[in-house]
Amino acid sequence: MTSRPPVSRRTMLRAGASLAAAASFGAPAILHAETKTLKITTWGGKWGDIMKGTVLPAFEKEHGCTVSADQAFPYVPKLQVSPRNDPLYDVLHTNSNEQWLAVVDGLVMDRITAKEVPNVADVYPYAVSDKIVGVSIFTSAIGLGYRTDKGITPPRSWKDLADPKLAGARGGYLIPVNSLGQCHLMMLGKVYGKGLQDLDAAYKALEQLKPIKLVDFTGQMEKMLLSGEVTEGVIHDSGVYRYDGQNQPVDFASPSEGVMALEQVLNVTPGSKVKELAFAYIDYMLRPDVQKLLAEGVWYSPANKKVKLEAKYDAKLLTTPAKVATLIQPDWKWYNARKDDIDARVTKILKG
Repeated sequence: MTSRPPVSRRTMLRAGASLAAAASFGAPAILHAETKTLKITTWGGKWGDIMKGTVLPAFEKEHGCTVSADQAFPYVPKLQVSPRNDPLYDVLHTNSNEQWLAVVDGLVMDRITAKEVPNVADVYPYAVSDKIVGVSIFTSAIGLGYRTDKGITPPRSWKDLADPKLAGARGGYLIPVNSLGQCHLMMLGKVYGKGLQDLDAAYKALEQLKPIKLVDFTGQMEKMLLSGEVTEGVIHDSGVYRYDGQNQPVDFASPSEGVMALEQVLNVTPGSKVKELAFAYIDYMLRPDVQKLLAEGVWYSPANKKVKLEAKYDAKLLTTPAKVATLIQPDWKWYNARKDDIDARVTKILKG
């Protein structure tokens, strides 16, 4: 479902003035709107609150446009069935796994450079690496969340999730529908085998994690950790850090083998009729002041190297070249090409 934000007061006044002029001079009754509309996808929750409350209204004011923001999943299937020359979205915001699905179908651009979006010149290399379609505006680190009140040693390795003491109290994801679960599976191949693409080692390690509680989305994992239903689980850092200051007995651990990157990627649809406005929106989202507002609002690590965060955010988020270098970016093109076979195999393992 697509929701359109309220028309701004400025637009209302402009429309009112035009209508008054038309009445005075006997102009035709049908008037053509001049205000452009940018159609985007975006997240809900706290992210959505900040976007609709502050970020999008400011962009509309700067560019004299309106923004229609869709927050209802799934985005890529809806884009697939819309006309290529008049796509449902001008800017697709989603994670890397889905951007790679979209580019294979020709639904989004394969690359965005500083020529189209000047602030791309200031992003960390991972944000425009060969593992990215479009440009990543934020990232999170996928690691392990854990309870601090259950008497367990804080995890240091991905292997700690297999501790027999956590049987039935460890958490993961339904791998066919969740990219964090897919990242975890690839990490099992790296930790127990020859690398991220060692699926045989990954399947064997996954078998050893049973019994494990599985969920669809990270929000459900957050709830299981907060309620104590699970003692340790796979989650991204912002899913834990966002409870900072709320006296919750949870913390986040970055395993020694490395953390996987959960990128927030923006891309433009080739058939967009407002392509320049779409590029301007991505440039705006990479601007330091906008990056800082959202990074501190939802604990996402900014892609722009020039962003300066308050000390408590800077201490935990990926804000230096050294910290960013700990990110592991999977090859989603490789994974997506094997997804059906992987889904069938992991479903059989976890049901058995």
